[in-house]
Amino acid sequence: MLKLCFFICLMCWVKSDEEKECPEFTDLNIGNALTGTNLEVQLLLYTRENPDCSEKLSEHNVTASEYLNTSKKIVFVVHGFRPTGSSPVWLGDIKTLLLTSEDINLIIVDWNRGATTLNYNTAVENTRKVAKILKNYVDQMLADGASLDSVHMIGVSLGAHVAGFVGKKYNGKLGRITGLDPAGPLFSQEPPEGRLYHTDAQFIDVIHTDIDALGFRKPLGTIDFYPNGGMDQPGCPRTVFSGFQYFKCDHQRSVFLFLSSLKSECNITAYPCDSYSDYKRGKCVDCKAFQPMSCPVLGYYADRWKELLIQNSLPTKAYFDTSDHDPFCMYNYLLDIITWNKNIRRGFIRVKITDYAGKTVESEMDSEAATFQQYRRVKILTGFYQDIDKILRISLTFSTKTLIGPKYKLRILQMRLKSLNNPERLQLCRYDFVLMENTELTFKPIPCQESDIGRENF
Repeated sequence: MLKLCFFICLMCWVKSDEEKECPEFTDLNIGNALTGTNLEVQLLLYTRENPDCSEKLSEHNVTASEYLNTSKKIVFVVHGFRPTGSSPVWLGDIKTLLLTSEDINLIIVDWNRGATTLNYNTAVENTRKVAKILKNYVDQMLADGASLDSVHMIGVSLGAHVAGFVGKKYNGKLGRITGLDPAGPLFSQEPPEGRLYHTDAQFIDVIHTDIDALGFRKPLGTIDFYPNGGMDQPGCPRTVFSGFQYFKCDHQRSVFLFLSSLKSECNITAYPCDSYSDYKRGKCVDCKAFQPMSCPVLGYYADRWKELLIQNSLPTKAYFDTSDHDPFCMYNYLLDIITWNKNIRRGFIRVKITDYAGKTVESEMDSEAATFQQYRRVKILTGFYQDIDKILRISLTFSTKTLIGPKYKLRILQMRLKSLNNPERLQLCRYDFVLMENTELTFKPIPCQESDIGRENF
């Protein structure tokens, strides 16, 4: 009798342990990619009630879910092409950070079987099939009280186009789509109905980080962010000798930039502009159109600018520069210079700033050559990896970067330095000085006169 009781207890314990088993993202390998995989889609639900153990949603009975709450926001995360079969390295972070930021239904769309293949064309063909399957799930959620307004789809690479196809099925009434470096190959020449398009949701924000290779070059959303011009991200390998990272680092940076926006360590501000070149010349750093807010910020909270942005019938392109590591923030300043040389000078100005504690930071931003003409204002965008609040000294170096020929002087009538990240900070000036080429000049700035600040936009 004792043995029978022990056996029954053991069976109950085993059954209980099986019930607690957590569905996981499908983990495949290069062998699966070589042979190819047939499409299978599973939806893994995480909420604040089950943040560490997903619930697999039933394809034919979503409402049977224990944790799905259709009165809350529903966020789908859709991955892209998986040529090695492994699960995305960012999956754990995006789950944790999204649930920490907001009380939502987080659904990881696992279509690894179908995305794992060496035949990219096959994965592309599967994107429309995945969208059709997702519509079935969403329809059931809508029938259970969910609202299209509360649906946010975050798509990575091919996943961005999957989100677009879902959005088309609802005539653009989805609340939001976020495209993280939408795939370019086989989509760049497609008409709007064959890819993500800015009418596929009420608000679409897109981050482009690899437009010269795996990403999509043209604007696709309500607002399109182009960090570092959309290509060659800082810290990414520049040669094929770096291995697989050379091929995926720029493309994957879009995801890590989005993740950084969830960490609240700093806001990455982007500046609407027609081109990266104009942005670098300091032509697009005026954010008055968005007052009392700043210019739009990158990432999860970009939809706070939704109402202002959708007033523009055409997509808004926004540019900014980043550092080479997480959280990727760059602290931008506008260097405004008026020269009085009679002859035209072309060259570069390197900037260093030092605070009262003696900490010195040097501009990390590669600016284009500026043309200095007599009594003409020149704006130079400069940026630092660290923020300095109270500036004691400024160091400037003028260079033409020519190895032979005479050394030139740049005669400065007025210099003004303005923080773009913190425009309320005191603007600093210096008047009537000379920069000798390739010779660093260090000086203590003074607060700008009100008359100089008033003329800054002329």
